[in-house]
Amino acid sequence: MKTIIAIPSSNPGGMEAPLGAHFGHCDLYTLITVENDETTQVDVVPNVPHQQGGCMAPVQYLAGKGANALIAGGMGLRPLMGFNQVGIKVYYGGQAPTVGAAVEDFLKGSLPEFGQEHTCGGGMQQG
Repeated sequence: MKTIIAIPSSNPGGMEAPLGAHFGHCDLYTLITVENDETTQVDVVPNVPHQQGGCMAPVQYLAGKGANALIAGGMGLRPLMGFNQVGIKVYYGGQAPTVGAAVEDFLKGSLPEFGQEHTCGGGMQQG
C-alpha cells in the first residue's frame, strides 16, 4: 500500500528538517512516499499563501498533491475538519524533533490520531 505523508517543515525541508510548529504557517511541506513500510520518495513543496479565511487552501493543495496522511504539531479545528472531509488522516507528531523521526513514529504506529484536544485557537484548547 502506498501512503503519501505531508509534514509541515522548516527550511530547507527533507528528512532532517524540524517539524513546522503549526501546519498553516510552516515554511514548506515535506512529502514522504511510503510503500511497504519503506520510504521510497521525499519531495519538498512550498506552502501556499494563507489568505483571510484561507485555512482550506493548504488542505486542498495537499489533497491535490496526493497526500493521504498528515503529521502535524498544531492546527486549528477548521483545517482538521477539512482534512477529515477530503480523506487525509491527521496524526499528532508534536514531540518529533525532525521529519524523519515523525515518519519513523508513524511507521511504528505510535502517533495518535489528531483530535480536538490537539487543536489550537478558535475557542478550543490553546496550544
